[in-house]
Amino acid sequence: MKDFVAGKFVKQISYKSFEPNCINRKWQLSDMELVQLLSKADRSIGRLDMYSEYVNIDLYIRMHIAKEATQSSKIEGTQTNMEEAFLEKAEIAFEKKNDWEEVQNYISAMNEAVLQLQRLPFSARLIKETHTILLQGVRGSHKQPGEFRTSQNWIGGASLSDAVFIPPVHTSIPELISDIEFFANDELNMLPELIKIAIIHYQFETIHPFLDGNGRVGRLLITLYLVDKGILKRPILYLSDFFERHRMLYYDNLTRVRTHNDINQWIKFFLTGIIEISKKGVETFDGILQLQKSLDIKLQSLGNRINEARKIVEYLYNQPIIDIARISRITGKSKATNYKMLEDLERLEILKEITGAQRNKLYVFNDYLELFKK
Repeated sequence: MKDFVAGKFVKQISYKSFEPNCINRKWQLSDMELVQLLSKADRSIGRLDMYSEYVNIDLYIRMHIAKEATQSSKIEGTQTNMEEAFLEKAEIAFEKKNDWEEVQNYISAMNEAVLQLQRLPFSARLIKETHTILLQGVRGSHKQPGEFRTSQNWIGGASLSDAVFIPPVHTSIPELISDIEFFANDELNMLPELIKIAIIHYQFETIHPFLDGNGRVGRLLITLYLVDKGILKRPILYLSDFFERHRMLYYDNLTRVRTHNDINQWIKFFLTGIIEISKKGVETFDGILQLQKSLDIKLQSLGNRINEARKIVEYLYNQPIIDIARISRITGKSKATNYKMLEDLERLEILKEITGAQRNKLYVFNDYLELFKK
C-alpha cells in the first residue's frame, strides 16, 4: 500500500498518545505478493461460503460462534472452554462463572449484531449496541457500555507512565469512528473488501474507542463486515482462533503499522489468517458430512427407535451437551425408554459421559465437538 503514513505520536502533559490518520482516502495497491495473497484469500473464503448453499448452516452456526467466543475471550485472559460454553449457568463452577458469562455475552452480541445488520448498516450505532451486550452484567460493566470513552485509556503497563501503547485522546474518537464508517460504506472506493476490513480492524484497535472490550468488539466486527458486504452469506468465519495461536505476531504486526507505517505486513498477516481459517472451515464442514454418514449407519441398529435417536442427534448439532432431562423433552417417552436410549447412544460412541458423577450426569457429542476443536 503506497505512501501510507499511520499517524503521529502527540505530546500530552505527561505522555505521548498516538493520533492515527484517517483511512477514508485513496489507496494504491503496489505489492504483487499482497495481490497474490488477496486472490488466494478470495478463493478460500469463496469455497467456505459455498457450504451455505449445500449444508444446513443454521444447524451448526452456534458451534462456530461458541468457538469464536471462547477463542476471542481467551486472548483477553478468559479461560472458558467450548464444552463449558454449552452448559447452563447452574452447571458452572463458581470460580468460572465470570468467564462463562463473558463468553455468553459474546455469543449474544454476535447473534444480535447479525440480526441488526438487516436494519442497520455497518456503523457506529451497530458497534455501540454490540458493545452494550458484550459488557452487560460482567467485569467491565461499569466502564460505559455502549458509549465511547470520555477519558484516556492505555494498553499494557500499570499506568500511562509505563504503558506499551496509548491510543488517541478521547476528543478524537467521534471523527475517527466516523471516518471508519465512511470508509466501510463508500461504494466508490474500489479497494477490495478483504483489504478494507483488514485496515478497519487495525484502525479500530488503534483508536481503542471503549474503556473495555475493544479487542473482542474489534474481532467481532470482522465477521459482521464480511456478512454485511455479502462476502459471507452466514457468519461462519472467525479469525480469533488464528489470532490466539499467533498472539505475539498479531500484536507485533499491529504495532509495526504504527511504528514503521508497515500496513502491508499487517494486511498479509490478516489475509494469511483468512486463508488458513477458511481452509479449516471447509475441513470442518467436510468432517460434519462424513460424521453424518457414519451416524446414519450406526443408528440403523436401533430399529424402530431410530426416529427418536435422529431427533436427539439433530438437537446435538446445535447443543452438543445433553442430559437425561433434555432427552426426555426431545423424545416425550418414558424415563425407562430414555435411559435405554442414552445407554445405546453411549454404546454406539455417539455420546460420552463427562462428569464422572453418579447423579446429574452430562454427556457430550464428542466426535462433533472435536471437529471444532482441531
